[in-house]
Amino acid sequence: MAIAPGEKGIRCGIIGYGGAFNMGKAHSNWINAVPGMQVTAVCDLDPERTAVAKQDFPEIETYNDVAVMLEKAPIDLCVLITPHNTHAPLAVQCLKAGKHVITEKPMCLTTSEATNMIDEARAAGKMLSVFHNRRWDGDYMAIQDVVDKGIIGEVFHVEMYGGGYGHPGKWWRADKAISGGAFYDWGAHYLYWLLRIIPDPLQSVTGFYHKRVWHDVTNEDQVEAAILFKTGKVANVQMSSIAMAGKPRWRILGTKGAIVDHGGGSFKVYTDVQGLKAEAEVKYRPGQWEKYYENIGDHLLRGGQLEITPESARRVIEIIDYAEVSARSGQTERLPYP
Repeated sequence: MAIAPGEKGIRCGIIGYGGAFNMGKAHSNWINAVPGMQVTAVCDLDPERTAVAKQDFPEIETYNDVAVMLEKAPIDLCVLITPHNTHAPLAVQCLKAGKHVITEKPMCLTTSEATNMIDEARAAGKMLSVFHNRRWDGDYMAIQDVVDKGIIGEVFHVEMYGGGYGHPGKWWRADKAISGGAFYDWGAHYLYWLLRIIPDPLQSVTGFYHKRVWHDVTNEDQVEAAILFKTGKVANVQMSSIAMAGKPRWRILGTKGAIVDHGGGSFKVYTDVQGLKAEAEVKYRPGQWEKYYENIGDHLLRGGQLEITPESARRVIEIIDYAEVSARSGQTERLPYP
């Protein structure tokens, strides 16, 4: 939706228009659907990709150098759709140039990078957010609704699992130096969900990492984090490419019941109704990924509350970061940001 002349609006620059998943085009469509927001520029190192962007959105300006785009393009907000290891340096570069910043998930690779990004955003007086779009996944939202209604009581234990047995692929997402490791892909989504199911202050993490089968890639084969909250609640999150036998995606225990989700469109809820044990099947809700940019527009244009704050995204990164530290040290590691 074009910004009318004289209208208050947010002009957005997309950095990274790679062909994988076509996320540059997807982000652009979500942005352009929000009144008062518009993609006005795209930057990619590959001229072939900016040519594709120009075909998709003929009205945009295109660039092949981030510094040039930051200097010349009519933009207020930069959206980083680039490999994981580039998020922190690019975010800082854009913030120093006086732009709001959104990074694709994960936010970055280390806790210190996340903290530096947050500090730079505060110093610049600009918004920093992370595209944790799966906060609006229908399965997760249905589970959160059951938890929020108190149907299973107070949650005190969560187990989460993702994966199977199969080669993880040979592109950059399997290259630890670029991706950060096996925890940074789906694991970042899982941890963001977890930290909304249990929003309590974090205390420590114990990590267990395996590299046993897929030696032609550098990501780990299996990663696991046992997380302790300051309230005594516990969670275990496991991601694997060497699990010949799986387990439920979610197993959530509460003081009055439980949730078990194997995937497939619905999950089981176990509860107690006036002393009678009851079991129900709850269907997933429709996903609403468009809500992410609707919230960004509301925040920047009308002062609404930012849904995905950089501090909430940093909690995800510190769990992953310190889980690996723990796996190397053989000791439980305290988390610096509760």
